[in-house]
Amino acid sequence: MKNFTNHGFMLPLALILSLGILSSCESDEERSYRLAQEEQQRIEQQEERQRAEAERQARLEQERIEREARLEQERIEREAQLEKERKEKEIYDKYISNSLRTGATPYSYCFGTNKTCNEYGCSQISVKTPLSSDVIVTIKQNGKVVRHAYINGGFSYTFEVPNGTYQPFFYYGKGWNPDKVMKELDCGTLEGGFISAEHFGKDDSQHLSNNILEYELILQEHGNFSTRPSNQNEAF
Repeated sequence: MKNFTNHGFMLPLALILSLGILSSCESDEERSYRLAQEEQQRIEQQEERQRAEAERQARLEQERIEREARLEQERIEREAQLEKERKEKEIYDKYISNSLRTGATPYSYCFGTNKTCNEYGCSQISVKTPLSSDVIVTIKQNGKVVRHAYINGGFSYTFEVPNGTYQPFFYYGKGWNPDKVMKELDCGTLEGGFISAEHFGKDDSQHLSNNILEYELILQEHGNFSTRPSNQNEAF
């Protein structure tokens, strides 16, 4: 038992002596170099953490700026839409009950007034409108408007024209707005149009020779008129 105790006491002492020998192997210069390397690594790691944090903060700031810019743009667009709707309602309330007299020529500054036919060989184009809609009728010859007139719903109007080939167009609607811009023409800006229930129709070109061409415009069951579809670029 005495020998075993002494042997167990000697083992830790040998380890301590071995560590001391190893420690004494590192010179002051080597120790300084090692410590300097460890300090440099610590500094580089700290700089890397600071750089990553700076990048994260910059990214968060950019996201904040973009989010605020998006919200501001949405606010501007929302206010613009509300202002547009407000103006449209103001115009609607102002003009929805407005109408012109049958036979009025609101585009006379571009197309002239309706003339009577005093030539040898005259024809007529008669148009009766539906009760539910006023109509602007334009009559073209060789692609140019030669006659036009406003006709109240449920009324008739007759154009006098020299014999020839003509194509009629029909612009339906309610609520006449005299300031509505319709189209840019050589004569200037064509102004005046309906604010509700707009619809454009047309017929094929018709050759007239001492006869009367009659149209009775009827609203069909599914909401389309009895003429072929058209548009404002064709009608004016």
